[in-house]
Amino acid sequence: MPSYDVCRRLGLSKKVNGQFRLPGGDLEYAVLAKLWELGSASGREIHTHVGVPQGLVYTTIAKVLDRLHAKRLVTRERKGIAFVYRPRVARAVIEAARARELLARLLGPAPHSAAARLVDAVESLDPQLLNELANAIAARRRAKHGP
Repeated sequence: MPSYDVCRRLGLSKKVNGQFRLPGGDLEYAVLAKLWELGSASGREIHTHVGVPQGLVYTTIAKVLDRLHAKRLVTRERKGIAFVYRPRVARAVIEAARARELLARLLGPAPHSAAARLVDAVESLDPQLLNELANAIAARRRAKHGP
């Protein structure tokens, strides 16, 4: 886990803006992604789309949905004997928070040195991508601070 100072500088915490916690792993994210795609679904529907292809039992998916509800990432409403789940947080919000968390882990306690190594790695993979990133950074700065 990144240091407290790195997390504070990047705006990270276990809770995002005190409102919800991020998905804890690939399965939680896959279930949430399927809910974003479907809009709403029962646990059985999510199991059919996510659990069955991975060879998971229904109770595993039900537990994941319970965890996502506890993290305030989904809402649920009882329909008969089942719950219908809906995403509570927009995909863009979660993905931005996950990107910040990933960068905090990647950069660690010495972000300047790590960022320099990251630039070197990007350049060795695709020099044109480095130019595209430089242009994107310049455009972002112009948009925020003017020409």
